[in-house]
Amino acid sequence: MAITIAEALRMAGVDPADARVLLRAALQASDAQLAAHPEQALTGVERDRYLSWIERRRAGEPVAYLTGEREFYSLWFKVTPAVLIPRPETELLVERALELLPVDAAVRVLDLATGSGCVAVAIAQHRPRAQLTATDISPAALAVARENAASHGVKIEFIESDWFAGLAGRHFELIVANPPYVADGDPHLAAGDLRFEPRAALVSGPAGLDAIEAIVEQAPRYLVPGGRLLFEHGYEQGSCSRVLLVAAGYRDPITYRDLAGLERVSGGKV
Repeated sequence: MAITIAEALRMAGVDPADARVLLRAALQASDAQLAAHPEQALTGVERDRYLSWIERRRAGEPVAYLTGEREFYSLWFKVTPAVLIPRPETELLVERALELLPVDAAVRVLDLATGSGCVAVAIAQHRPRAQLTATDISPAALAVARENAASHGVKIEFIESDWFAGLAGRHFELIVANPPYVADGDPHLAAGDLRFEPRAALVSGPAGLDAIEAIVEQAPRYLVPGGRLLFEHGYEQGSCSRVLLVAAGYRDPITYRDLAGLERVSGGKV
């Protein structure tokens, strides 16, 4: 049975914004095209694809995994269930990194646990002379990140590594990381998109701090004198992060707040 654009949106039974994103992807159309032609009938292939996605969305599957893409820092990235879905709060990590990086210098930047590669690619887009290295312990995640780097035409060295294990002898002016920082047993893990995302990229010990502790402790060995570390964390982990930075001997420890006023990114200088 044929359905029109207007009928497809009306019958969805999911959040209207989600329905619009799914229909736009199913038709490979823009929001303007959907609005301008509500009477347009979907082809059989378009209808079947859209209705299949709607059913999966009703079961809770993330929109980004259904469409296979997500926007981050005004760029579009391929995403799969092998990687975390890029989120707006992580854009703060990119913003602070760009503030520290000169536009015209070949500084060395390391992105730990790169996942989809969104942070590294966004930095490379805005600092084309920077020498980017990105690591992840997951070969599947690195495959996605390599695709994203290629699609955006940026040069990034990707290394399969458990944190710093594969980086012996290397040094960087800046290290950035969006590590797992959710506490094991956090009830949010059983709700929403988190149910479908890779657990190893989310959970980090009983307090959610295991990965952050490891990064803060090990990073100075891979930073040049005066180099900086920046990492994302949970909105209630700012004070703990600063304590860890001070204990590890970092200078000028600082925490940055996002647009909602929540502490999201911390760092310091060696």
